[in-house]
Amino acid sequence: MSHDEGVPMRTRWARLRFAIIGPLLAAPTERGELAARITELAQRSWQHPTTGETTRFGVSSIERWYYLARDAADPLTALARKVPSHAGTHPRISARLAVAVAEQHAQHPRWSFQLHYDNLVALARQDPTLGCVPSYTTLCRYLKDRGLTRSRRRARAEAARVEREAREVRSFEVTHVQALWHLDFHEGSRKVLTAAGEWQKPQLLGILDDHSRLCCHLQWYLDETAETLIHGLSQALQKRGLPRQLLTDNGAAMVAAETTEGLERLGIVARNTLPYSPEQNAKQEVFWAQVEGRLMAMLEGEPELTLTLLNQATQAWVELEYHRRPHREIDEPPLERYLRGPSVSRPCPDSETLRRAFRTEVTRAQRRSDGTCTVEGVRFEIPARYRTLRRITLRVARWDLSAVDLVDGRTGSHLARLLPLDKTANADSRRRRLPDAAQPAAAPLAPAGIAAHLRALMAEYAATGLPPAYLPKEPPADPEENPT
Repeated sequence: MSHDEGVPMRTRWARLRFAIIGPLLAAPTERGELAARITELAQRSWQHPTTGETTRFGVSSIERWYYLARDAADPLTALARKVPSHAGTHPRISARLAVAVAEQHAQHPRWSFQLHYDNLVALARQDPTLGCVPSYTTLCRYLKDRGLTRSRRRARAEAARVEREAREVRSFEVTHVQALWHLDFHEGSRKVLTAAGEWQKPQLLGILDDHSRLCCHLQWYLDETAETLIHGLSQALQKRGLPRQLLTDNGAAMVAAETTEGLERLGIVARNTLPYSPEQNAKQEVFWAQVEGRLMAMLEGEPELTLTLLNQATQAWVELEYHRRPHREIDEPPLERYLRGPSVSRPCPDSETLRRAFRTEVTRAQRRSDGTCTVEGVRFEIPARYRTLRRITLRVARWDLSAVDLVDGRTGSHLARLLPLDKTANADSRRRRLPDAAQPAAAPLAPAGIAAHLRALMAEYAATGLPPAYLPKEPPADPEENPT
């Protein structure tokens, strides 16, 4: 998919493996049915995360992935590929071949990597001075390393229409509680009075459990941003636990890097509806009709509706009426069906772990002069113990630059919390001694004669028996020593 461009290959493999075994985790099988389910998955075709071609995976591979992720606290990390030995190195090709690659990509920006490779091989046969063409994998690394990726034309509305017409429409319902959540925003029919004395249309964030129709969280906001979405989603996770899948539309907040990367770190499969196809999230649309038909209808007599009052009324309505009233489609109250299960819920981590999860990962160069880096125009100080790192990996929430997290770029583990540069505090002239500078450095020793390597070369040269390959130039004779 297009949003995978620039994503590390180990993460792409983890996503694919998680997508394959996700249904097994979301709907646990009965005793004796697992082998049949895995065999069925092995017969399906999947898109290879490296080449993009259609491929299949064996029963043993899928079974191994299932057991790796089933009991893992972080399924995505457990399914990720190991860091290769060549990680961090840059692929090398000859200078002439590099020029040919750049010219070919400039002339054909929409070619695939395979097509670039095939044509480079043909060019090298015609012009031997280009040198040896590296392997396909090395060429792919080289193109990605220099940003020479494939340019794609987008026609979203037309593509969505064609996709809808090519597929049949079917109603669905998962078999387990917490197997699938629906998330969406809804613009309210009435304006609220803000603290600034302005009237503004509020946005309602709603999160529903597919199997039970329980509303995991419901809250009104004044905007529809990634920060707002994560604020509400984090509350739903802490109240109900971690689901297996989350279905959203393709709004900017839903596809923001902080949202998608956070879901991956929590082991939640992110599903998106087709663009311009709200009917795919029909359960959410039915719920909005109840919000407007009952909740908002009962607030018609309130002349000055505020956001606080609206949220208080919403919580009372959803907890005491919607959850406890029989749902017309499932013939029982959502709360009873939610409690009756069965459930595939997982425990939610603490607030700090959630905060760190919903961040986007970026890399920055460390300034050697003062040990700082810049993110979104803000400079952050890096602890002295990490001063030897040329490039650092950070996790950032772009709406909150009061602090960022320094993480290990290979494993993703948290290392330190970075704060913005405070020049005023640094003006007190107090400086810590560096950890490896506790003892004063010894004075450098004076060189002792000819270096060992040069001495060995001179001995080897003398052993050949040849005279030195140069003619000494004698200084001119002193006329006073040889009077005429």
